[in-house]
Amino acid sequence: MQLTNGPLDYGPPVATTDGKRIFTVGVQPRCELMRHDIKAGFVPYLGGISASDLAFSTDGKWVAYVSVPEHQLWRSRADGSEKLQLTFQPMTAALPRWSPDGKQIVFMGATSKTTHRPYLILSDGTGLRELIPSTEAGYDPGWSPDAKSIVLSLNGPGSPSSDPTGPGIVIVDLKTGKISPVPGANQLVSPRWSPDGRYIAAITRNSDKLMLFDRRSQKWHELVSMPIGYPSWAHNGKYIYFDTTLTENASFCRVHILDGRVERLVSLTGLHRYWGDLGQWTGLAPGDTPLLCRDTSSQEIYALEWQAP
Repeated sequence: MQLTNGPLDYGPPVATTDGKRIFTVGVQPRCELMRHDIKAGFVPYLGGISASDLAFSTDGKWVAYVSVPEHQLWRSRADGSEKLQLTFQPMTAALPRWSPDGKQIVFMGATSKTTHRPYLILSDGTGLRELIPSTEAGYDPGWSPDAKSIVLSLNGPGSPSSDPTGPGIVIVDLKTGKISPVPGANQLVSPRWSPDGRYIAAITRNSDKLMLFDRRSQKWHELVSMPIGYPSWAHNGKYIYFDTTLTENASFCRVHILDGRVERLVSLTGLHRYWGDLGQWTGLAPGDTPLLCRDTSSQEIYALEWQAP
């Protein structure tokens, strides 16, 4: 028997000793989008909309994002105008990426009956289709700079690693549909293609190392050994930005590609950040400015009167 209906998420119920009431925590998930300002610290961005997973088009004129708590994909101008909802229930969306020409968006979509899978959709909201119809799961899809291929992981972060010969990270040729495993990447996730196309960055399944694949030599090497969250390439391809959320001194950092030198840019300690289905998101605005989501969710204890039928 369903007891509640509405926008709130309810926590574990506790019954009173007389069995006539049920106490539960009702949560209204919401967040405030924030951008880091050198002088003022973190300030509201795009009006502080309740959204996550931002991705900007190559020319910086458009932005795609996922609404909170609806988990729906939207796109708008970079100033927030001309908003258009691209996905609808029962699908939920995550981690969109623009094609280099700004005409398509690849993202992760899921329903109550499926895990996350890669989807493509035109920026006007038409043409929704699965990238790999035969796959049961696909995570973190991203474009090659020439827009001919998409790289993604067929393993999710934290997924079982019992199969060391699994597919791991693959590259999908959009013209032929051919799926090519990236050598030595069966235990890696969260692939990110460099702006010049030479490298693919990825993290280990337990998120404790950032690895770099040189497509010329076809070899991986360790770039950083520390907790890594949400890696993002700098627009000039010289750095990879990431956060160290799962540490005592959480920070927003970047690593130099040439020498592996790590710079701590912004402290994240003490910030009440929003924790979504995929953790605490961070990203980059045009100009490589750090973005994150501040938690503005409301939580209250509710009492439900209960009478057995």
